[in-house]
Amino acid sequence: MNQEFDRQASFGWLINVVANNASKTFDAALKKHGLTVALWPTMMCLWEEEGITQTEIAQKSKVENSTTTRTLDKLEKLGLVERQDDPNSRRSFRIYLTEQGRALKDELLPIPVQVNQQVLSELNDKEQAQLIQLLQKMVDKL
Repeated sequence: MNQEFDRQASFGWLINVVANNASKTFDAALKKHGLTVALWPTMMCLWEEEGITQTEIAQKSKVENSTTTRTLDKLEKLGLVERQDDPNSRRSFRIYLTEQGRALKDELLPIPVQVNQQVLSELNDKEQAQLIQLLQKMVDKL
């Protein structure tokens, strides 16, 4: 059976357009604070729980371990995080926010809330809740 591809009805294309738009808007707002969207998942993980390992950050943020290494290097150079020896393993570190990294939380957390509201503004409250629930179901299976 030969199915024709319809870009306008393609989940992948549609979700990509929405995600790219949100990402560009979010990245522009973060750049005003010296950060990028690539650094955001790690900061979110650490605001939720400090003292976790690089591997735990990679798992929670759903990115590769090597990407997390580069991200932590950048955040360390920016003075936002620090690596401390892991008392349970000589080969790993525990990651902690600096005071500067902690201070950014209240300033930055409203930004994704605003971007999400903007992206979802075409949907009513019920549609928004349904979309979030369906996407959470999909992410949980990844």
